[in-house]
Amino acid sequence: MTNSSLQQEPATRNGQSPPSAPPDDRFHRALLHDVHPAAWRNPKFAGKYNLIVIGAGPGGITAAREAAALGAKVALIERNFIGGDRLNVGCVPSKAIIRTARLYAEMRNADSVGAQVPGRIGIGFATVMERMQRIQARLSRADSAQRLSEAGVDVYFGEARFAGSDTVEVAGDKLRFRKALIATGARPLTPPIPGLAKAGYLTNENVFNLTECPRRLLVIGGGPLGCELAQAFCRFGSHVIIAQDDPTFLPKEERDAAQVLSDALARDGVEIHLNTTVVGVRLDGTRKNCRSGVRRQYIQRFRR
Repeated sequence: MTNSSLQQEPATRNGQSPPSAPPDDRFHRALLHDVHPAAWRNPKFAGKYNLIVIGAGPGGITAAREAAALGAKVALIERNFIGGDRLNVGCVPSKAIIRTARLYAEMRNADSVGAQVPGRIGIGFATVMERMQRIQARLSRADSAQRLSEAGVDVYFGEARFAGSDTVEVAGDKLRFRKALIATGARPLTPPIPGLAKAGYLTNENVFNLTECPRRLLVIGGGPLGCELAQAFCRFGSHVIIAQDDPTFLPKEERDAAQVLSDALARDGVEIHLNTTVVGVRLDGTRKNCRSGVRRQYIQRFRR
């Protein structure tokens, strides 16, 4: 995650790491059918494109669609999944689970608005994640490879590489162009913490593949992405800790807004460590230990 990483106590009962790929169910298969069809064949075009767009996220899709609507000959290149972060590992999945987490919180606090708190509020984490995948599959239809092709966009899957001032190579084909737009987006920033890679961690690229809620979760970083997932998983029942380098959350936002967020996280039960830098992670038998750079002590233990 940008400015944040998630480290967790793996939720699988057999002690193995969480899955790095989504469950192979009907919703995921429907999503793949739209965002990267297995039977897709890249077009063959010997002419010169008016525009080549590299990256089929929201920006790339919009640019390609609008240029094609104006009569331009357009190629859109994607190496992974159409929809980019927004559909696959960002806005759509995060907001889907946040909506459910908010509902759980509202039910628990029903008496604050004069309603009766339900006797037992069960959390079906697998069902939450299945709903998220169902929403992804439904939204993927609007910008599927087939829909883009029908809109006049030549869709290519593969790794793009510039082979000259007017040439891009993808999947063995060389595409000539007049203009090129790079809309490749971003990737999670993993902090260079000793031992983190060996111990294992989550980012937005795989956290939405979980099917069981982790019992304990450490969020490294107090930016927007880290805070929203920290709150959601805490509401689902995880023991969540945030370790934030700065003295406040959301260092780029207004201080009053950051304080409101801090108070809300504390009310939800998130354990907060400000002015805290995680300087090391180590495996101790079946536990993961994270060491704080402030007090030089282990701030929390995680069962492996």
